[in-house]
Amino acid sequence: MEKALWYLFAGTRGGENRVRIVHALSDRPMNANQLATELDVGYRTIRHHIELLEEHDVVEGGDNDYGKLYFLTDRFETYRDTFEQITEHVD
Repeated sequence: MEKALWYLFAGTRGGENRVRIVHALSDRPMNANQLATELDVGYRTIRHHIELLEEHDVVEGGDNDYGKLYFLTDRFETYRDTFEQITEHVD
């Protein structure tokens, strides 16, 4: 998981937006539209980043397809300290 976190947040373009998504979801679950509004980022951009975060088990979606809420996974929470260390290296 640590390698995946480095890849997602520090090793590729878009890491800064993914960090912002994780911080937003740390406050409360949100759907893609709410994230786009909250972070002032395009909806399609949010969807792209959410898909990457889901693939790497950082976020998971609720059961609803329409207005699906996204949550941080329990697995991610066990690596929260690593995430915080990585974010120190993200511009």
